Amino acid sequence: MKSFKHLALIFTLILALGALAACGSSEGENEEDTSNGDTQSETDGGEALSGDVKVAGSSTVYPMALYVQERYAAKEGDVNVTLQSIGSGGGFEKSTKGEIDLSNASRPIKEEEKKKAEENDINLHELTLAYDGLTVAVSSENDFVENLTVEQLRKIFLDSSDAKKWSDINPDWPDETIKIFAPGHQSGTFDYFNEVILEDNAMREDGDVQTSEDDNTLVRGIKNSEYAIGFFGYAYYLQNEDSLKALGIQNGEDAEPVKPSSESIQSGEYEPLSRPLFTYVVESALEKPQVYDYTMYMLENAGEAAKEVGYVALPEEKYQEQIDKVKELAGK
Repeated sequence: MKSFKHLALIFTLILALGALAACGSSEGENEEDTSNGDTQSETDGGEALSGDVKVAGSSTVYPMALYVQERYAAKEGDVNVTLQSIGSGGGFEKSTKGEIDLSNASRPIKEEEKKKAEENDINLHELTLAYDGLTVAVSSENDFVENLTVEQLRKIFLDSSDAKKWSDINPDWPDETIKIFAPGHQSGTFDYFNEVILEDNAMREDGDVQTSEDDNTLVRGIKNSEYAIGFFGYAYYLQNEDSLKALGIQNGEDAEPVKPSSESIQSGEYEPLSRPLFTYVVESALEKPQVYDYTMYMLENAGEAAKEVGYVALPEEKYQEQIDKVKELAGK
């Protein structure tokens, strides 16, 4: 009988130890889950954010977008944000087919692009991120030009113009060939310059003209030749102002030349080259929690990003209006 009781006691102890081990394992699992939850943001439904966000488009908007992307990656490590600098036209080509979630642009969407989006049942919504001043620049080694009139800009860049040397623009300037570095035709910066300066007439495309969708290529070309000239977003000038000179632009016979600055861009005094910068979000993409979260983060931090890279932020109420708009589009 004693033997039976002894066995029963041992059996009871074994069961108790097993229960304690199971309890300890369960508590360990719960602690691990809590730790994971603390390192990831969650959606409204309580799920951690993950997945892809695809962004492409304007090289002008790219510095702002990169600033936002890097900081978002530190906040949401499981969300993969891809960012391409392919020009405004390239971005719209992708977004109107539904291939990306957000399309950065330095110009408004064109009617033909809107039509293409409609044909593909894509709804694009415009969001304004900042203001920019398209900057006309020469090398800092250039000691003969400080300002240009809009009419002189046309003479330099129009295909129909006979002016090929600086002396053709002003007899007091060097008898040297004008080297042009300009954005490619997929660029919203090219489109904007073409509209407000060239009035939609053809730009020069001869052997003394180099075009590129990469603004850094244009910067290098200009600063390496005292007889070169080109144009790009204000942020690229600020990043290279030690080796570049921004020209004042005179818009009208009685007007004073105005150089780009945060103040002249925001006030509109730097005309006609002040402009807004955009991103266009695909409405259906906002159904994806990570795209909605990234879009909200971008709007909440666009003002800081604009100031950081050299553009001009919108008033806070303008960002808030767009945040409310995105919430409405997403049904939040």
